[in-house]
Amino acid sequence: MTDSPIITVSGLSKIYKGSQKPAVDQLSFVVHEKEIFGLLGPNGAGKSTTIMMLCGLLKIDSGSIQVFGLDVRQKSPEIRKLIGVAPQEIALFPALTAYENLFYFGRMYGLDGATIRRRANELLEAFGLIEKAGVQVIQFSGGMKRRLNLIAALLHHPRLLILDEPTSGVDVHSRKMILDYLLALKSNGVTVIYSSHLLEEAEKICSHFTIIDEGRLIQEGNLADLLARSGGSRNLEEVFLGLTGKEICH
Repeated sequence: MTDSPIITVSGLSKIYKGSQKPAVDQLSFVVHEKEIFGLLGPNGAGKSTTIMMLCGLLKIDSGSIQVFGLDVRQKSPEIRKLIGVAPQEIALFPALTAYENLFYFGRMYGLDGATIRRRANELLEAFGLIEKAGVQVIQFSGGMKRRLNLIAALLHHPRLLILDEPTSGVDVHSRKMILDYLLALKSNGVTVIYSSHLLEEAEKICSHFTIIDEGRLIQEGNLADLLARSGGSRNLEEVFLGLTGKEICH
């Protein structure tokens, strides 16, 4: 890999109050520039906890995270200006229109009105939502909400996009639109962290995989590496089953 590391995670751990078991347990990995990095695992594996710590939204118990060479513990406000985050839970105001939501998030990123308007129109068009710009989000389908959730994360041209289950519960049309756009972002030099339990989908778009279970690193590498180490697996789902003994939930 010739591109530079954008994220370096070292010995990361998190245990929630009242729990006897870490949600994330001594996790280490590196994300390189201009790749779609698959952070994979079953529900409850620690993916969302890891992402919240990456974004500076959850306190790190031990270990460290460097993003763009900045320490998350000390520089999270600076880091947030450089990244876009689409969380698993839809982060939109249902009573507001699509435009109103995007203006709110655009202002949070420090964008001026003209820039927000131009960028919102560009992205709404790209994701097939321009005709719904003035419609309240409460009237949107699940797939439309997912697309708008992603648009909000893209408004400020982030260098790093972090996605937690970005196609959860969406229709086939919305899923294809989201995945195609992520591949286009990669070709334009944007780094993407794609966290999911949908292995077939990840196999189509990710250039590198880190598989975790019960908060721990199980295996990492590109698809060819994982298949070669697995002793006969034909796809990522078979690799996962062999490593964890668990079938992934669809």
